Amino acid sequence: MRLVFAGTPEFARVALARLHAAGHEIALVLTQPDRPAGRGMKLQPSAVKQFAQQHQLAVAQPTSLRLDGKFAAQAQAAQHLLREARADAMVVVAYGLLLPQWVLDALAGPGQWGCFNIHASLLPRWRGAAPIHRAIEAGDLESGVTIMQMDAGLDTGPMLLQERIVIGPDATTTVLHDALADLGARLMVQALENPAALQALAQSGEGVCYAHKIDKAEAAIDWQQPAAQIARKVRAFDPFPGASTRLGEETLKVWGAQAIALKENEHLTATGLAAHPEGMQGDADPGHRAPAIAAMGATTSFVSRQSVPVTAENTTGAGGLIRPGQILVSDQYGLIVAAGAGSFLRITHLQRPGGKRLAVADYLQGHPLVPGLCFDGPAA
Repeated sequence: MRLVFAGTPEFARVALARLHAAGHEIALVLTQPDRPAGRGMKLQPSAVKQFAQQHQLAVAQPTSLRLDGKFAAQAQAAQHLLREARADAMVVVAYGLLLPQWVLDALAGPGQWGCFNIHASLLPRWRGAAPIHRAIEAGDLESGVTIMQMDAGLDTGPMLLQERIVIGPDATTTVLHDALADLGARLMVQALENPAALQALAQSGEGVCYAHKIDKAEAAIDWQQPAAQIARKVRAFDPFPGASTRLGEETLKVWGAQAIALKENEHLTATGLAAHPEGMQGDADPGHRAPAIAAMGATTSFVSRQSVPVTAENTTGAGGLIRPGQILVSDQYGLIVAAGAGSFLRITHLQRPGGKRLAVADYLQGHPLVPGLCFDGPAA
């Protein structure tokens, strides 16, 4: 089949490569303009453009496709190229630009199959720009890919193919992204083998969520939230923008964390938690409530053989409670930190500004973190 392909990031490159390998003729590739990236902020081509150039495919990079907008001349040039391509269909994958009606109309003529979209969600669950991140952040147990016939709405077109995938308890956005990119590419090739046999199914108006684009401002961890929610955020924001927290004057990236699931009536003690790291899990049972912080015994440090006691009585004054964000245990398994709703989080990987991701056991060799310190608290 003769195709126009529109996409920009690595997720889209996987689909383009699979379509090209399947023997489809790629008449034109649309991708976003080169963007500054890296320490030198030099202009870098998108992953899709790099593949297109490597395989001598025609590429266009309009800033906008609106014929009446600020970049109307670029849009008109793209319109001309689209007509000249004489494509049977268009495949759109994470392109990053809205398709105006004239694009949909250009692929709706006799003998043409319209515009197909690979969407990384079980529509209508997550419409919008960041369905992978939001599914993990929300604690979804499964995700998937929907092959959709595009219409004028935002991810609202009829569904043609859909396949589910389990979200593992430790899955990050990186892991789920790669799995869904491969799944989406395979489903798109399958759909184009016999598009006439595809059965269109209108999307339900129920259960719709909007997956807002990830903003760097969301990176900061709120220690008032339950540990399970924080752990999901850490996984959802890996690799970008990375969950972060302040310690004194430094902003640290948190790259690995699990909510700690304690058995009913089990007290939190340094010895008890360090003795059974298998008690950790990616997302503690949301129906389980950890024991009250006030009932906790003293905790001690295992860093460089130091021992710093922290008890409920010596934290925030007489009868006070341990503060969310406070480090309770520091040992070879990681840092145990108090979180909201009487829950506890084990941090396993940290990164200082300008440094590398390190397992906490390695991080502590040069940067001891003793119990009693508090993330997002006053400088030590």
